[in-house]
Parts: sequence; structure tokens; C-alpha cells
Amino acid sequence: MTDLATRARTLLGLHTAPEILVLTNVWDVVSAQVVAATDGVRALATASHGIASTFGYEDGENIPLDLHLDMVGRIAAAVDLPVSMDMEAGYGDAGETARRAIEQGVVGGNLEDQMKPLDEAVAAVEAVLRAGRDAGVDFVLNARTDAFVRAGDADRGEVLAEAVRRGQAYLEAGAPVVFVPGVVAREEVEALVEGLGRGRLTLISVPGASLPAREMQELGVARVSTGPFTQRVALTALQDAVVEMVGGGTLPAGTRALN
Repeated sequence: MTDLATRARTLLGLHTAPEILVLTNVWDVVSAQVVAATDGVRALATASHGIASTFGYEDGENIPLDLHLDMVGRIAAAVDLPVSMDMEAGYGDAGETARRAIEQGVVGGNLEDQMKPLDEAVAAVEAVLRAGRDAGVDFVLNARTDAFVRAGDADRGEVLAEAVRRGQAYLEAGAPVVFVPGVVAREEVEALVEGLGRGRLTLISVPGASLPAREMQELGVARVSTGPFTQRVALTALQDAVVEMVGGGTLPAGTRALN
């Protein structure tokens, strides 16, 4: 557990450093090993969507928790870097899920609020942090609010205000950072940083839509992750290669032996 405590402190320090933390989301052991071996990578995050897809499940806690945790544990054991787990909404007991994740070698995690009543969402945040303390680990909780991803046609200004309200509550409960997926516009990123504070906001990079990581850093974003999109990058390359082969061609000349 001492090693886990060290990894947790390292992960927390990466969130508070001046340089933005770029976390590539992985979904199995080989993807984790390839990412971990890449220059500049300092920590890893798992992707619930990617792990669920690997086993043929839809995202949204449809994959059995035991199976999900087993893969996360294999990932954590295969690398020497801190690993953060996408815990989705906590599988009905966020504290217990965090406890089990820590046993698998995880030192941080995402937790969705699914726009539940704020007192319930705050209680879940507190339960996760308490599980970390009980294990002797400063668990790095990336407290996620779904205000934007569930906004529909709601007024964006009102949605932003709600995201800030919820994010501030999670920070007050002890979460070091707040994850607000569904935001790509510069002005909304700026407003969230103003509302939550510099070094408190984390975002997801959406292909063809999000700001570059260096610009997010300039705006005061603490962390940017890739979610399910890295798996889609890999699958896109796979399908493109298959199309080329089926069409009478060859595999890409630049293919590298990474496993």
C-alpha cells in the first residue's frame, strides 16, 4: 500500500503542476503498455466505454463490476505509472467500488453524478474519498458533473451555472478536480475555469472539436483525457487497413512492432 500511496501523491502532483496533465484512456493491457512506454506519458486512465466494448457490453455499468475491475487490475499491474479508473457512477455504491478499485492498484478515478440530487452526489464524492483515506491513499477523485452531457436544449448559460454550482460542491467535499464533459467552446472553458478556479477543471478532448491541449493549459485547465476516442482511433486504423487489404493492397508500411 505504501507504493500505492506514493503513486497517489504523484498523480495528485500531476494535477497541480503548471503543465496540463494529458491522460490517454486505455482499455486493456497492451494498450496500457504501449501508452505507458510513450515518451512524455506520466500517468494512465482507463476508459469504461472501451473496457465494456472489449467484452461486448454497452457503456453505462452494463459490464459486470467484477469483470471491469479485473481488467483494471491487470492494467495497473502491467505498468509502473499511476492509474486512474473510470468508475462510471459507482455501480450503486461509490465508496465500495472505490475501495475495490484501490485493491486492484488504482489511485484515482472518475465518478459521474448523472445529475442526481446534489446532496446524493456530494455524499458519493465523500464516500469515495473516505475509502481512499481508509486505505491510506490520497485518492485523486475526478468528480464528474453531467450537466452538459444531459443538457439537451437547455439554455447553455443556465447549464454552465449548474455545472459550476455542482463542481464547487464537489471541491468543497474534498475532490481535487472536477470533470465537465460536453464542453469544447473556448468561452465556456474560460467561464468554467473562472467559476471553479485555475487547476481545478478537467476536460475530454473531442476529435475535430476541442481546443488543443496547449491552449487548454493556457486557460488554466488541469487535465485533459481522451475517453473512448483513443480506442476509436485504433479501430479506425484497423478498419482502414482491412479496407486496403480487401481492396487488393497491403498493410501500412509504417506499422511498428509495439507488442
